[in-house]
Amino acid sequence: MSVPKPLSAGEEMFALHCKAEKIALAREYQFDLDRKWRFDFIILPENLSERPSLAVEIEGGVWNGGRHTTGKGFESDCRKYNRAAILGWRVLRFSTGMVESGVAIDTVLEALK
Repeated sequence: MSVPKPLSAGEEMFALHCKAEKIALAREYQFDLDRKWRFDFIILPENLSERPSLAVEIEGGVWNGGRHTTGKGFESDCRKYNRAAILGWRVLRFSTGMVESGVAIDTVLEALK
C-alpha cells in the first residue's frame, strides 16, 4: 500500500472545513485502475452502501504557472475529468484561494443538498 502524498495547504484547509461541517471524506481515491488517476477527495455518502459520486480537486499553482495551467497539464486534466464524467462522477474543482474564501465548502454543501 502506498503512502498518500502530504496535503497541500489548500487540501488541509478543505479537509478542516469538511470536518467542521461533518462531511465524511476519503482522500487520494483512485477512480481509474488503468490510468491510476486519483481524486484529491471524494465525499462519502451518508449511506455507505451507496456508491460515492462526488469528487473534489484542489488545483494548486493556478496563479504561478503550476502544472494545471500549462498546455500539457490542462490537456491531461481534460482527459482525467472527461473519464471521470463518463464513469458517472461529479467533479468539483477549486483553487486554494477558493478554499480560503469559503467558496469551496459552500459549493460542496450546495452540491450535497
